[in-house]
Amino acid sequence: MPELPEVETTVRGLARFLDGARIERVALYRPDMRFPFPEGLVQSLAGARVTGMGRRAKYGLIHTDRGTTLVFHLGMSGRWRIDPEELGKHDHLVLETIGHRFALNDARRFGFVDLVETEALDRWPAFAAMGPEPLGPGLTVDHLKGALRDRKQAVKLLLLDQRIVAGLGNIYVCEALFRARIDPRKAGGKVTRAALERLVPAIRAVLEQSIEDGGSSLRDYARPDGELGYFASRFAVYGREGEPCQHEDGGAIQRITQGGRSTWFCPTCQK
Repeated sequence: MPELPEVETTVRGLARFLDGARIERVALYRPDMRFPFPEGLVQSLAGARVTGMGRRAKYGLIHTDRGTTLVFHLGMSGRWRIDPEELGKHDHLVLETIGHRFALNDARRFGFVDLVETEALDRWPAFAAMGPEPLGPGLTVDHLKGALRDRKQAVKLLLLDQRIVAGLGNIYVCEALFRARIDPRKAGGKVTRAALERLVPAIRAVLEQSIEDGGSSLRDYARPDGELGYFASRFAVYGREGEPCQHEDGGAIQRITQGGRSTWFCPTCQK
């Protein structure tokens, strides 16, 4: 699934050509993806000018001068293609400006779009329940300390809770906990303030590095220009079961299952 860095990379790639442009044509090539396309989508977007681009957690945002925002989620394998030579059977939504075409492609159709009043974005149900952005000022040691206080659930699972931090996914939680040397099995309420002081910058650093690298390109993901990100080459623990830890005082990377998902970590150096 495209995670926060992949969505941020997608938004930045689209913005190079779409920000400030007028949408001349909108076409739908099926009635739905994961959910039906919102009623009036074509009429609302056709002729509108894009006034800005953004991201909230793993959702991309395309703001227009009509006071509406197109919210998109890439699901498991979705991506935007810029100026494809031909449209394919998995290109479900197409936006055209003068000189450019943008096709939302999703073979599995787990992605979706919605049209939301821009001034009401914070009240959109998915956003209203979210915690702070991990790259924003709201993610602080005090916030995490309060959110994890007295929690018995494993810190790895708590960090995946979008109500605590918005947009963190499995890859980046594993990597951030490794950098901060925190055992993913530790109860959230047992994580010390000193450990959280290592964790907050580790979360930011791993996400910023992945964005700079263009994402991880796992499975079907690719950037809008078709290029592949290469952050996966930097994984310290994710997918590296049995390999030696990068820390001198580490051991071998292990994989366990938490909440039905795999966790990779070094049981020697992550305490």
